Amino acid sequence: MVRLRSSSNSQENDGNSDELIPGLPEEIAELCLLHVPYPYQALARSVSSSWNKAITDPSFLLSKKTLSLSQPYLFVFASSKSTARIQWQALDPRSGRWFVLPPMPCSAAACPPGLACASLPEDGKLFVLGDLRSDGTSLHTTIMYRASTNQWSLASPMRTPRTFFAAGSINGKIFAAGGRGLGVEDSIPTVERYDPVSDTWAAVAKMRAGLARYDATVVGNKLYVTEGWTWPFNFSPRGGVYDADRDTWQEMSLGMREGWTGISVVLRNRLFVLSEYGDCRMKVYVPDHDTWHPVGGGRFPCEALQRPFAVSTMEDRIYVVSRGLHVAVGKVHETVEASQSHHLWVEWEVMAAPIAFSDFSPCNCQPLYA
Repeated sequence: MVRLRSSSNSQENDGNSDELIPGLPEEIAELCLLHVPYPYQALARSVSSSWNKAITDPSFLLSKKTLSLSQPYLFVFASSKSTARIQWQALDPRSGRWFVLPPMPCSAAACPPGLACASLPEDGKLFVLGDLRSDGTSLHTTIMYRASTNQWSLASPMRTPRTFFAAGSINGKIFAAGGRGLGVEDSIPTVERYDPVSDTWAAVAKMRAGLARYDATVVGNKLYVTEGWTWPFNFSPRGGVYDADRDTWQEMSLGMREGWTGISVVLRNRLFVLSEYGDCRMKVYVPDHDTWHPVGGGRFPCEALQRPFAVSTMEDRIYVVSRGLHVAVGKVHETVEASQSHHLWVEWEVMAAPIAFSDFSPCNCQPLYA
């Protein structure tokens, strides 16, 4: 087992007893702390200085990973329609319980649609990028949340102020692409990459043309960004694909960008879209034919869940968060027919949210191990 104590001779250094749990061997006491579930480990830091030292030690998170004690939670960014208050909360999908996070250190007048969110799930880190002042000025803020401490902190700001932009994580790095700058007509082609280890931003290859994000996602080591269809639908939407391995951009294929008519989610390295129109049917992108195929199965529970939606995946399931923070959980099944074609179909179930969330609408959701 990985030792949690930053100093194995803490008792000698302090000159008195500094046991984690009096009467228990240190190894057993450390295991007890490791088994305290999220978010109570952060609360346990206040019990004693020895507990705080053990839980905040970098090896604590490593031990949780090594012992597979971290569990996935769905972190939901939401805003109140009546008060404009913004709030993060985490859903435990196993128990259905919600935990409200501490307030995020940002402007009270923050514009949730203008922010971009990304996460490093295995590291238990969540990132909120950019902001928009009430006068329309874009900001380059970087805010990071650590599940291990249940705390927010400010990180190094982006090189370029931006809003309504794309963000995603690839190989442990956070990417910010496109968006708007100082004004509505100021589209940004620049792209930058954040390294959480060194807390630094660096420029990478520019987009061919600046895009304001309608939707974006990561499949493999590629970031896909689409501006979506706009009224009066006379022109095909633009889209770009960033290859992080080659540090290059290319135009999104015609079939992909024209069929991208909803919010995206990636499951088993496949790109799905939940349509924002009609009965919210799901479809999956088929790269070999540059087309989209409908996903069979039961209808999406539109009667129980109302737009707007935020969507993510966790433990091989699709999570769709709706107004009031009710959640639809979709399990995708796959069968191979005699013709060797693959047939996908989905089953949905609904997790009702507490009535206290009835005034909230989701802006984003991210999976995170805690």
